[in-house]
Amino acid sequence: MKKTVISFSFRIALATLLMALVVPSAIAQQAASAEKSAIILKAYGPGGPAPAMREAAKVFGAKKGNMVQITAGPTPTWKDQAMKDADLIFSGSEYMMTDFVRKDVPGLIDTSTIRTLYLRPSAILVRPGNPKGIKGMKDLAKPGIKILVVEGAGQVGMWEDVAGRTGSVKLVDGIRRNIGFFAANSAEAKKIWNSDMSYDVWLIWTIWQKESPASADLVNTEPENTIYRSCGIALTNRSEQKVLAKEFSNFLQSAEGKEIFVKWGWIAP
Repeated sequence: MKKTVISFSFRIALATLLMALVVPSAIAQQAASAEKSAIILKAYGPGGPAPAMREAAKVFGAKKGNMVQITAGPTPTWKDQAMKDADLIFSGSEYMMTDFVRKDVPGLIDTSTIRTLYLRPSAILVRPGNPKGIKGMKDLAKPGIKILVVEGAGQVGMWEDVAGRTGSVKLVDGIRRNIGFFAANSAEAKKIWNSDMSYDVWLIWTIWQKESPASADLVNTEPENTIYRSCGIALTNRSEQKVLAKEFSNFLQSAEGKEIFVKWGWIAP
């Protein structure tokens, strides 16, 4: 009788141990499976619009019970994968969207679905506290000012457009002489800005100060010098989730989407 009781107790303990091992594993597998199936939409684009896009994707996903996966950065880092699985492509300027269509991801974008969403203005980013006392574009041509610009991605010709808006050759020439580096894209420029304190000015868009406010103060470019570039969205031809992709595109243009983009420094229509 004593042996039977011990044997029964052992079986109970063994069963409890097995349950303790199996149940968490099953729950983890179910959670992983649910998470995998929840990634419905995949959107690719440049880094500038990414903070607003990610927040919009989070809000939209919570509403729909799905996930929108945002992959952002320089085009070469994601274009091959986008050709395989992108549902949406977003851009950082109108010519960037055109480049996507013509050469970067040829045949991928449904051009009939391209929509311009929001604009962001040019801005002068300076070191916290503005130690060089920069007040506007004319100050960028003064001796001893070291400037960082982007000459690629959504900013081809950006610095020249801003400097040349008033037709002053002297201003364009003076600013060019003070440019210390022409970054290929904003991500590269951001790394340089954060690692090389010799740069006094980063001529870029307002949204980059919103993205990292502790690293720079913002000085607005004068109205007569200010230029704007857009963020756009488009569905892909390969997407198998076109209805949901269209819903996300519409959400970006909704009042709720507009509030998110304005929060990140974009200008509403």
